[in-house]
Amino acid sequence: MRRSNRWYHIVLIVSVALALGLGGPCMAQDKPYPTKSITYLVTFDPGGQSDREARRQQPLLEKSLGQKVIVDYKVGGGGALGWSELVRSQPDGYLMAGINIPHIILQPLQQQTGYTTEQIVPVAIFQRTPLALAVLKTAPYKDIKEFLAAAKDKPADISIGGSGTFSGHHVATLRLQKLAGTKFNYVPFTGAAPQITAFLGGHVNAVFGNSDDLVKHADSIRVLAVADDQRFFGFPDTPTFKESGVDMVESIDRGIGLPPKTPDAIVKKLEAAFLQIAKDPGIQEQMKKEGFVPLALGHQESKAHIEKMTAVYKDIVKDIKK
Repeated sequence: MRRSNRWYHIVLIVSVALALGLGGPCMAQDKPYPTKSITYLVTFDPGGQSDREARRQQPLLEKSLGQKVIVDYKVGGGGALGWSELVRSQPDGYLMAGINIPHIILQPLQQQTGYTTEQIVPVAIFQRTPLALAVLKTAPYKDIKEFLAAAKDKPADISIGGSGTFSGHHVATLRLQKLAGTKFNYVPFTGAAPQITAFLGGHVNAVFGNSDDLVKHADSIRVLAVADDQRFFGFPDTPTFKESGVDMVESIDRGIGLPPKTPDAIVKKLEAAFLQIAKDPGIQEQMKKEGFVPLALGHQESKAHIEKMTAVYKDIVKDIKK
């Protein structure tokens, strides 16, 4: 009778376990990622390029992934505060962050940042903004030669605003100093939005601005030179730095990154979602009208691009420090 009761209890326990889904992988399969909302971390101020692109992508990602995408902010250190949080997060695909190149390369080369370039897992790179040097239309400089002549006449007297420290904007200013043989007063801002606001308000003499910001404010500014290999379609009459005798090419590439050790299946799922958006002709047309250069690099292409640019910027940083 005791044996019968014991078997009865065993059968009862197994039945309850099966009913609760505790019967192991054969009995209850995990639902495919994602099963809950995803946080999209923007590491710069609201209103900047990273924020605007995240907002453009948000509804399309929700449709593709079948979950809410929450845009959140972690601003500071030219993006470093947010990227440090990213690499410390669980690699479960529920926190991703916008990444900026060369920022994620330059910052760890210059100082302790709380993250390394290699820790960030790139998912995709979806846009590029060539940098250009601009002044207000009321400024006395009609071209890049007049601007550089004024800087040489009074070194450190001319201020140039940029987004962040040890960022593409900062390095562009340092490189121009070295190449032109002068010195500027670099003024860092926490993002492109406050940078442009300060510039338009006359608080800095010039900016190394992102191409889309300069297109937006074309009526109020004078673009002196574009840091690209060829003339930018938004300012076809503006020469490149190379045309002006300064061998400099600088841009900001934007993409999305995940914490280290994120499973390949999650990386691939997000890669497919972001590339679907990046390759959409309508989205690409919107970007071009706004002054962006559309890109559509997947995980492996993005990884290779970052590795290539890391080698380039290591040489640039060494050269600047000489």
